[in-house]
Amino acid sequence: MTTNSNVIQFQPRPQRPEFRRPRLLVQAARAGLSSWNRKRDMRRLFKSDEIPLPGHTLPRLHAEEQRLDMARRGSEADYDVQRHILLLVAIIAETLDSATAPVTYPAKATQARP
Repeated sequence: MTTNSNVIQFQPRPQRPEFRRPRLLVQAARAGLSSWNRKRDMRRLFKSDEIPLPGHTLPRLHAEEQRLDMARRGSEADYDVQRHILLLVAIIAETLDSATAPVTYPAKATQARP
């Protein structure tokens, strides 16, 4: 049995529906990335002292952002553009963090040699 040490293992990316937002919202979110502070901003977004682990927040962020996007499209009075931009910043930052996460390899079983 041979081992291929030259094979690169990539983390699979979960399938997501197409994510399209107005250019101005995306530009504002990209500009906000420079001041993103995960510890501070996740507490503010989730209104909690406990911050979920990286990679566990994306489904919740996407759900909240989708709710706000529906409010934006419906011109609802309770639409908060600042929160929407902060959610988009968080989604971009979390996606970038999860894309650059190191690959974890399964532990090798040690075999006793005779």
